[in-house]
Amino acid sequence: MSIATLIIGESGTGKSTSLRNLDPAQTLLIQAVKKPLPFRSPDWKPIVKGSPGGNVYVTDDSATIVHAMGATKKPIIIVDDFQYILANEFMRRVTDNETGNGAFAKYNEIARKAWDIFMQASNLAEGKRVYILSHTSTDEIGKTKIKTIGKLLDEKIVLEGLVTIVLRTLKINDQYVFSTQNSGSDTTKSPLGLFDQDHIENDLAAVDTAVCEYYGITN
Repeated sequence: MSIATLIIGESGTGKSTSLRNLDPAQTLLIQAVKKPLPFRSPDWKPIVKGSPGGNVYVTDDSATIVHAMGATKKPIIIVDDFQYILANEFMRRVTDNETGNGAFAKYNEIARKAWDIFMQASNLAEGKRVYILSHTSTDEIGKTKIKTIGKLLDEKIVLEGLVTIVLRTLKINDQYVFSTQNSGSDTTKSPLGLFDQDHIENDLAAVDTAVCEYYGITN
């Protein structure tokens, strides 16, 4: 069984930057939106058919993402800007003029695609680690959670419930950190004893090392 971790945070709080110390040779980065990484990244190269050595794959198609997650031999998989997988699908269908059952079906299909990715993330080969990065939204009572589209994902699925680890990116006193424990107003969580502090350095490589040690995974 693979270990899926959700990384949530507002734009600019260090989600993508946290990848900076990961070994590109051991990592598959799936980008829902093609964009440069926010750090020097000469060893992060696009996957090109017929050219070995790439590690960055750009797609927002859920079926393709699920297939790529299952096909890669790399032990670490990153899905960056997960919410755009949902948002891009929604925007592509805005002009469809769907009403009634058609509109309802659209939201159901988007929810199913999100569910497929999360389920695949937790059902890969033993020792694989999947990190899903996504934006947050805050409701009228101040509760912060993963940003989604439609009530089905929020009320019936609850994506955070499908994983054991949810970290939140924050900027505190000019430092970028991961929050590891629930603040009472968000969905952050981590297993007992995985981290010894409520806030740790914004470094996904260090998080991956901690996850491997905690679950007895040999790199």
